Amino acid sequence: MSRSPIVLVPACNRWLGDHPFHIAGRKYVDAVRLAGALPLIVPNLEAQEIDEALDLAHGVLLTGSPSNVHPSAFGEEVHDPSLPLDPERDAWTLPLITRALARGLPLFGICRGTQEVNVALGGTLHQAVQEVPGLADHRAPEPAPADVQYAPSHAVQVVGGGLLEAILGLPGFEVNSLHGQGVKTLAPGLRAEALAPDGLVEAFSMPGAAGFNLCVQWHPEWRAVDNPVSVQLFQAFGAAVRRYRDRVRGPLPRPAGLA
Repeated sequence: MSRSPIVLVPACNRWLGDHPFHIAGRKYVDAVRLAGALPLIVPNLEAQEIDEALDLAHGVLLTGSPSNVHPSAFGEEVHDPSLPLDPERDAWTLPLITRALARGLPLFGICRGTQEVNVALGGTLHQAVQEVPGLADHRAPEPAPADVQYAPSHAVQVVGGGLLEAILGLPGFEVNSLHGQGVKTLAPGLRAEALAPDGLVEAFSMPGAAGFNLCVQWHPEWRAVDNPVSVQLFQAFGAAVRRYRDRVRGPLPRPAGLA
């Protein structure tokens, strides 16, 4: 029997009382299990540890977070100092992204994770989408219960001929929307996979990368098992992770005494 493929889930940094913690949302861990893989939550890594962690992995899931990517990573000053940032996460996830893609590791980015991928590869972000003329307010209503915040918010149009169309076979569908930052300019080599009604990029991929990769601005992990689109996305990611495991790592040897 083959071992379960391992998917790295980078943790965020949070102070709880007087102590710093590494945390990751349970819904992302559950989504990795839905993909048929073993989630491995990873704390802040030092530069020399990134490749060691990738040596263990068969895939990477970049999670959403209350925090934004620090604007210094794409050459801007902080627009709103009241919003949470996590430069410690940026410091190691941005180089991890380029190294994972170079290896052909399957990669799935969600919300903040999507923004990280775009920035890591040389793209830029709107820090406040709602302030850009012609763009809608993509933030969740506050205060509101989670069921309201994660309810379907708007449709996305799938760009024909891409990975998302190949996975879903749909021209469009409804998504939730809980983000203030968003893609401003796509990094070189990235392809838009879905657009919001206002034209904002809602999903992209890097067709030139060796392995499966998909980044989405919405939150497919929210009650994923009840959402057919989310199930298909995580199943596609899981299938890619298993292929990577079998190709690069090989199956486990059979125990002695078995035919």
